[in-house]
Amino acid sequence: MENLNCYGIVMKDKLSIVLSSTLLLSAEAAWATGVVEPPIALAQSYQQGLALDHYLVSEKLDGMRAYWDGERLLSRAGNPIAAPDWFTAELPKEPLDGELWLGRGQFEALMAVVRDRIPDEAAWRSVRFMLFDLPSQPLPFEQRYRLLAERVEQWGLPHLELVRHEPVASDLSLDLRLAAISEAGGEGLMLRHRQSLYRPGRGAGLLKYKAYEDSEAVVIAQLPGKGKYEGMMGSLLVEDPQGRRFKIGSGFSDAQRRTPPAVGSVVTYRFNGRTGSGLPRFARFERVFISL
Repeated sequence: MENLNCYGIVMKDKLSIVLSSTLLLSAEAAWATGVVEPPIALAQSYQQGLALDHYLVSEKLDGMRAYWDGERLLSRAGNPIAAPDWFTAELPKEPLDGELWLGRGQFEALMAVVRDRIPDEAAWRSVRFMLFDLPSQPLPFEQRYRLLAERVEQWGLPHLELVRHEPVASDLSLDLRLAAISEAGGEGLMLRHRQSLYRPGRGAGLLKYKAYEDSEAVVIAQLPGKGKYEGMMGSLLVEDPQGRRFKIGSGFSDAQRRTPPAVGSVVTYRFNGRTGSGLPRFARFERVFISL
């Protein structure tokens, strides 16, 4: 018999219910407002054994995906981003795919800037639009990338930067680069097949490679802290889509411990592999799940 919570929800499906509700609300909002998700390419996870000479590698930025459709700056979910007029005034009429970025470890600060419906001019001066593709160009990625590099240089806009892509010789070289990026506070690596065309959705032409895995879980309870965390949250009891419960006790700032994620909210956590029973090893809080 499946376990029910006090609200009568099948717990192993709660995350699916929460996420489905979020998507349903997004769909209803899209129907009402005309918001449509941009046709962006999404990454699959990297598996060792590929012919790496067919790929170009870049750092995976811990920012917010942004798509310029030639007229508007959009989030991955298709919502307009309230950037200052000067930020988009000189962007080209063709689509651009990239990431809004403040720097490594600055995701929360970036989201505070981006969420503001009245853009903070001073704060936006620190935001960079890191570009990695020209979606409308029917060329292999290697040619699109060269063309994008030329155009970024021609445009000469200080808030536009090219995401650097480089070849990698071997699995060892790739792992060493991943280790260096992770040690410096980066999120991981992206691999793009040199001959891949730009296609919306997930495909083997775009891969992500991180030193850790990440996933989502529903907050079941806020557990009190002890010692230096007396009077604050010590850990979260969470449940994943398979109904497995576990605690997340690290990765929180003191401010987050004073005002922890609410019961019923969805959090993203990172971990390093799983135990024999399927529980994540070294689960660490990353952020509250955001659907923009």
